[in-house]
Amino acid sequence: MYTIVDVETTGGKFNEEGITEIAIYKFDGHEIVDQFSSLVNPEKEIQPFVVKLTGINNKMLIKAPKFYQVAKRIIEITSDTILVAHNASFDYRMLRVEFERLGYEFEKQTLCTVQLAQRLMPDQPSHSLGKLTKALGIAIPNRHRASGDALATVKLFKMLLEKDLDKNILQQLLKTNQPKKVAPNFKRLLDEIPSTTGVYYLHDNDQNLVYVGKSKNIKKAATQHFLKDTRKARELQKLVTSISYEKTGSELIAILKEHQSLLTHQPKYNKRPRRTLFSHGIYLYSNKDGFHTISIKNIRSKGNYLTTFNSHLAAHSFLEKLANTHHLCSQLVGIKNVEDSSGCDDIDVVDHNHKLIQAIEPYNFNDRNCIVLDKGRTAAEHSVVLIENGTVKGYAYIDLQIQIKNAKMLQSILVSLETSSNHNHIVQNYLRHKKVIKIIELDKVETS
Repeated sequence: MYTIVDVETTGGKFNEEGITEIAIYKFDGHEIVDQFSSLVNPEKEIQPFVVKLTGINNKMLIKAPKFYQVAKRIIEITSDTILVAHNASFDYRMLRVEFERLGYEFEKQTLCTVQLAQRLMPDQPSHSLGKLTKALGIAIPNRHRASGDALATVKLFKMLLEKDLDKNILQQLLKTNQPKKVAPNFKRLLDEIPSTTGVYYLHDNDQNLVYVGKSKNIKKAATQHFLKDTRKARELQKLVTSISYEKTGSELIAILKEHQSLLTHQPKYNKRPRRTLFSHGIYLYSNKDGFHTISIKNIRSKGNYLTTFNSHLAAHSFLEKLANTHHLCSQLVGIKNVEDSSGCDDIDVVDHNHKLIQAIEPYNFNDRNCIVLDKGRTAAEHSVVLIENGTVKGYAYIDLQIQIKNAKMLQSILVSLETSSNHNHIVQNYLRHKKVIKIIELDKVETS
């Protein structure tokens, strides 16, 4: 018995994704005998490029069940079956990650229809689901949605079963997916690392930094490097002789520290960081009717941007959410033609301008003096990131009882970061997607 699975996700980095939609068809080799399909609330933002690809947006998922609410049904329908998917390693990984978050080990034998097609249909120019199904005359009525892709995979799998007359290839590609174990010499290195938020550093025999990473669980993230069997992973495993780490408590500080290390050390096995992490900004100005309006422009445009994004689509998605949340006229916040405010005749100019400024204020650092207050490394402290005169200056840890009123109070304990617009972008982007304890405005004080 087989269960053909397809999942759609939020996108993003490994172990930070969430499932947004799942479809499962139970297949006995001849016909579908059971099925399950549902949207899933991932409790995190969907990446803009995924919204564009799938059509699934954050608004659609507000009332959708969370993963734990559909987990029992997934276990029931997949019980005593072989899990089949097109690029099975991805769909299976996503299910394992979601179940791990619930404290449950989801283990299945798997078959990948990509690998099966490569062996049984080697003459096909492409083995991607879209191109392969088109070449075979299999219709996908709802492409890039879980139910449509899963149903197409069922039809493809049925064809592949018929081609594998002796079932030899199917048996060869069947994966048991036994959990891999870390080699004893690496396990010794990993034993000292705590399961906490922070940054970890992999060093070679000469104590050169060869890789830096950050995670909400640095032990788990570091362990992954010694479980993989790719060429790059094997090279890294040969080099690593020691691992060090720093607890940060705050995920934001972990991101900042990782970026700073990438710039300073350029470790061999990290991707080289881009000089500029962002490409677009949102700009504020007033139109002929006195309304404050926002437009999205490339950062090469003249003028001071309020906040930055890594794409035009990401900026548009942010402004769309801002308009919906604060009930702003979409024509005035960069979603439609901002020069034309004819559709906003019934909106009070002063009220709109006030609401718009309030809505964007948390993400605008221009000439601002404030601290981002968040979790510390222990229960007895807070972390703070200092923004002074609109620039991210550094971070520090303070006792819970201390109340910061100005930047001068942080001078002696502040860990400075090099002045970089990337640091501003990192903090602003973080605040758009994550919650912190609070942002505290500071009195302006000369610190030099």
